[in-house]
Amino acid sequence: MAGPLAGVRAVELAGRGPGPFGAMMLADLGAEGVRVCRVEEVSGGGPDGGGPDGGDAGGIERMIAGRRRIDLVTRGRRSIAADLKHPDGLAAVRRLIERADVLVEGFRPGVAERLGIGPSACLALNPRLVYARITGWGQDGPYASTPGHDINYVALAGALDPLRASPGAAPAPPLNMLGDYGGGGMLLAVGILSALVERSRSGRGQVVDAAMIDGVALLTTLFHGMRAEGLWSDTPGTNVLDLGAPFYNVYETADGRYVTIGCGEPQFYASLLRKVGLPVELARSQADPASWPAARDVLAGVFKTKTLDEWCALLEGTDTCFAPVLTLGEAPGHPHNVSRGTFTSVDGVVQPAPAPRFSRTPAFAGPPPAAPGEHTTKVLLDWGFGGAEVDALLGAGAVAQAGRSAPRAK
Repeated sequence: MAGPLAGVRAVELAGRGPGPFGAMMLADLGAEGVRVCRVEEVSGGGPDGGGPDGGDAGGIERMIAGRRRIDLVTRGRRSIAADLKHPDGLAAVRRLIERADVLVEGFRPGVAERLGIGPSACLALNPRLVYARITGWGQDGPYASTPGHDINYVALAGALDPLRASPGAAPAPPLNMLGDYGGGGMLLAVGILSALVERSRSGRGQVVDAAMIDGVALLTTLFHGMRAEGLWSDTPGTNVLDLGAPFYNVYETADGRYVTIGCGEPQFYASLLRKVGLPVELARSQADPASWPAARDVLAGVFKTKTLDEWCALLEGTDTCFAPVLTLGEAPGHPHNVSRGTFTSVDGVVQPAPAPRFSRTPAFAGPPPAAPGEHTTKVLLDWGFGGAEVDALLGAGAVAQAGRSAPRAK
């Protein structure tokens, strides 16, 4: 199969979170991806992503290292293992970069430069290279050199505070989807694709600086506009989109499950009221925030009278802007998701299917996640290394092949 990025070669310096997710999107779209892992991982040195600057994997990764076996965001790419501190290992990776269209790098600012694979060095090797950097805080600024995670970037961008149901309630972080993946990995992919389009005109590569804090801030654009118009209050639980409105809310059912209602348009709100047995006249005060608390209470009482399945039978497929709250395990089996192929299965593992859809060059979920160093020998041979060169690199410990004994120390 050939997706829209067929023919694009992407080298990914293995990391955590947004970098792998952005690289996964490229692979889903047809790019040939090579993931460069650490040689220590081949011998059981722990999950990748510690980086070559001496730091090991983070606490979150250590907690799940003994249980995680399927890292789906690494799907669709082959894996090599190289020692970036070994001169021959570094030279091998530089040769890959020289033949690549894209490099994805997620080290802390300055690390890649110290290793000799910073933007200047790589663009000198390959002037057509799209050098894509992903960090939390960005390449500069007071926080640039400090560690952080999704929750920190979301907080400083102003996107965490609104995620509170009511005044005094603690913010509820949306897992790590907002910073790592929405404001990070997807922003990275957009930057890479934009640079590839520009390169088709200029013939020149460039650096893409994707920072999660910038991406998360970008996602709040709508709300800054609403604040400027006086349509958004910093008091949580009083706005249209933060569970303040009765017609855009989450309600508990009789069996302890939840449903969502998003009928912001008057005709859909009126339809909902009719179907649940409430006076349509309630819709007349839809635009009056003072009426919202009482209307929320009324609707909450109504939704507690039926089970989730009963509400689905009554409201699914109607003009009420209704959907049940499904678990991760339930979502792939919902008839709508089944019909669209929103989820797929690779080697028996259910996972989200690639998106978006293309009419001529469909995206596709590639091979399952590779073990670190699983394809070292094959990738090097495919990318122009000679057999004797590969054997020498393996023998020196500059690269490692999964399943092959490590060379003895001399």
